[in-house]
Amino acid sequence: MVVLKTIPRILSPELLTVLARMGHGDEIVLADANFPSASVSKCGPELIRADGHGIPSLLKGVMQLLPLDTYTAAPVLLMDLVPSDKMKALKTPVWDEYKKIINQAEGKIIEIELLERFAFYERAKNAFAVVATGEGALYGNIILKKGVLAPEAKEN
Repeated sequence: MVVLKTIPRILSPELLTVLARMGHGDEIVLADANFPSASVSKCGPELIRADGHGIPSLLKGVMQLLPLDTYTAAPVLLMDLVPSDKMKALKTPVWDEYKKIINQAEGKIIEIELLERFAFYERAKNAFAVVATGEGALYGNIILKKGVLAPEAKEN
């Protein structure tokens, strides 16, 4: 547990370290419980465990600290439904939660891109880190691309 002012307690020291070490353009995956986090992480990304936590709670904490990339059209990616789930009109209510959290944190509408399942896995292999969560929602995986912080105005 992190016990510091303004740091969300849901963010572990390991996750805080990863967020701090990420640079502009680096990506982090918040992976649902079904995502192959361990095998994807063998390709390079750091594996951070957040078992027992849902992604919406983690996302709220992460968005308090992580600036999104404003130099790309869509700094947020979601895993798109496979064709058979599209045909069944499978609902993904967790996506609406993600959009609400992200847009509220950024103070504006953020563009979100859907990525085909296997393209999402390949993209995740190049991420800075994969956070394995206990999220049970189907298609709950999300990738965030880190942006930059604007320089603070100088005091006179």
